[in-house]
Amino acid sequence: MAKILVTGGLGFIGSHTVVELQNKGFEVVIIDDLSNSSIDVLNRITSITGIAPSFEKLDLKDKPKVQAFFKAHQDIQGVIHFAASKAVGESVDKPLQYYENNINTLIYILQELQKLKTANFIFSSSCTVYGQADELPITENAPVKKAESPYGNTKQIGEEIIQDTCKVTSHLKAIALRYFNPIGAHSSAKIGELPIGVPQNLVPFITQTAIGIREQLSVFGDDYPTHDGTCIRDYIHVVDLAKAHVIALQRLIEDKNTSNFETFNVGTGTGSTVLEVIQSFEKVSGQKLNYKIANRRAGDIISAYANTTKANNELGWKAELTLDDAMASAWKWEQEIRSK
Repeated sequence: MAKILVTGGLGFIGSHTVVELQNKGFEVVIIDDLSNSSIDVLNRITSITGIAPSFEKLDLKDKPKVQAFFKAHQDIQGVIHFAASKAVGESVDKPLQYYENNINTLIYILQELQKLKTANFIFSSSCTVYGQADELPITENAPVKKAESPYGNTKQIGEEIIQDTCKVTSHLKAIALRYFNPIGAHSSAKIGELPIGVPQNLVPFITQTAIGIREQLSVFGDDYPTHDGTCIRDYIHVVDLAKAHVIALQRLIEDKNTSNFETFNVGTGTGSTVLEVIQSFEKVSGQKLNYKIANRRAGDIISAYANTTKANNELGWKAELTLDDAMASAWKWEQEIRSK
């Protein structure tokens, strides 16, 4: 089968996507600089699939090393690009770090793909490009709004760079997957979300609070114009999300794309409030969570959830796992890693 490069392949979404690629018979090469991941994940992937992916520790900001990698792997037929800094708050404090890491690395990869005979590229984009959308659910035709953070801006700029490159590179085909809020873990509890330091995302903060690592969870605001006053997001199980990447890649390899650059929303199509996520966790875990209502957090939008009709119809992909499934797997994963 085709050889596929997965950048950031030892990260949360990347590792689950590597598993799904291997399940479909693809040969996988992983690049990761281990800045926000662990080499231990490589063995965990192998224990799930029975196949050890090739791995190269490489900082994609090092252009000569990127060039050397592609020179040594000229038979790569596709790239799924996850490698990027991704914390919204941190990006506000360190904008230049985010622009260098997220934009320069993308450019270096695209420059190498231009040299290949065929190039299929899947970009890890985000629903942050929509900001607070005017209409819900959000379709791919919703206007891209001025970004709320440097992180969000790197996703917008990244899409623009890819689109511009596709216009002048006839053999380059690309899909930007705009995903909503990935949560959960693999059913084996061998891979999952493993944030370094204080979690930036809701679900690992919930599971770390439940297991006693964090004293209390703060719910930022209960006075939003939603049915229970807390923010609404579209929480998608990471395994469903990983499968969407594989299907999008197959679309490009099989020349089923309708243009050189396509965008798809990847979500469940259902919005859940912060309190509903907590209630789901309490239901599947059988324990009460220690949380408090805190002041609103700057930069948080009220509500965002996807219209997934385009992905359902054109990709033939649909989210299959529920919020309860995701919370149960996240809790199983948290218990597994803390039992060591």
